[in-house]
Amino acid sequence: MAGSAQLVIAALVGLGLLLVLIIKFKVQAVVSILLGAIVIGLLAGMPFSEIVSSVNQGIGETLKGIALLVGLGSMFGAILEVSGGAQSLAAMAMGYGERKAAWALGLTGLIVAIPVFFDAGLIILIPLAFSMARRSGNSSLTYVIPLLAGLAVGHAFIPPTPGPVLVAGMLGVELGWVILVGVFCGAAALVVAGPIWGRVCGRKYYVSPPPALSGSADVDDSKLPPLWVVICIILIPLLLIVLNSVAKVVPAMEGARPILSFLGEPFVALIIATVFAMIVLGYSRGYGKAELEKVMTKSLEPAGLILLVTAAGGVLRYILQNSGLGTVIGDAVSSASLPIVIVAFVIAAAIRISIGSATVAMTMAAGIVSAMPEIQALSPIYLACVTAAIAGGATVCSHFNDSGFWLVKSLMGLDETTTLKTWTIMETLVGVTGFLVALLISCFA
Repeated sequence: MAGSAQLVIAALVGLGLLLVLIIKFKVQAVVSILLGAIVIGLLAGMPFSEIVSSVNQGIGETLKGIALLVGLGSMFGAILEVSGGAQSLAAMAMGYGERKAAWALGLTGLIVAIPVFFDAGLIILIPLAFSMARRSGNSSLTYVIPLLAGLAVGHAFIPPTPGPVLVAGMLGVELGWVILVGVFCGAAALVVAGPIWGRVCGRKYYVSPPPALSGSADVDDSKLPPLWVVICIILIPLLLIVLNSVAKVVPAMEGARPILSFLGEPFVALIIATVFAMIVLGYSRGYGKAELEKVMTKSLEPAGLILLVTAAGGVLRYILQNSGLGTVIGDAVSSASLPIVIVAFVIAAAIRISIGSATVAMTMAAGIVSAMPEIQALSPIYLACVTAAIAGGATVCSHFNDSGFWLVKSLMGLDETTTLKTWTIMETLVGVTGFLVALLISCFA
């Protein structure tokens, strides 16, 4: 094993190269992460054969835990989207009136973001927020900010959305614990960054709904799937996964453990939910077999990019671990007496601010943190808190290098300064609030 100084220099050079490639030269994240990882291995003095084996190990070990989940989750979300399930949830929000609509839109965004990618969920639901702004005469921000907060919370903290799934897989923690911790973190973050911050933004900045999008908010409620059906289908995988985790620690549920262990296996739970969605939201609502197959196949295109970025992050993790740098980082953290939850948040936030991509920030931070030897001795609940901390760090400070920043700016017709003062602060509130709740829970883990 190389000396500590050589390992630290190797890591700084490799990570610096990675950042320069992404930020300066706009090299695709997968290529940048792989090149950075290989440079770290070479400068750390790893033999060529060990670098190759670490790359293969990182890809295999990382993807075997999440490949099915990302693919099934993408198909599940696509069915929910095309069937009108997301609009059905949003129609519920519209029925609560002006005073409660912001809370209902935030909750709708949270539920929709669990199976549907952030960008798709935003494009589907934002016309309804604009419609509510039109009816009430209030600023669009009063309703759009809570919606964005709900989408951001679901995207960051609650599986089976890809971010926490890939972090949990790299840290080796069951998704049931991640869901339980994520619900508490997400609930607090949604309240602070959603209706509360939305009301502040709405009073400070009046933004009228863009006419081009406002007209698309008129939805024929009679053609939408029943609300209770949509909610039940979305809750199927969450409940099965949580029941599996709870059964392992509750003696009274010992007899049901074998069946719950099978049904609560994440990929089994998602298969069940996807089949239900195909039958109830697909075939029974007039979608033909060929049409539904086309929709589900199309949904796998973005899943491929997520899996490749995740695999590259796994390579980075095993290069850091096998070179011995994970031990060096772990020793440094121990000597600094900082809880790993805090370290995880800081690392993820630094990467997020530098690179912009939340998925890349989660992947890289999880790779660095999972290489620390101390991780092996942590309890499942503490590891779930570390997962939430990484998710929180990877959410803060969305700015010019984040595609989400430009998507929100363009959809709302804002200038850059107002987007920074509204959207960027909202994302930071989501990340910091979720992290603080995770830190609090970790104190009792």
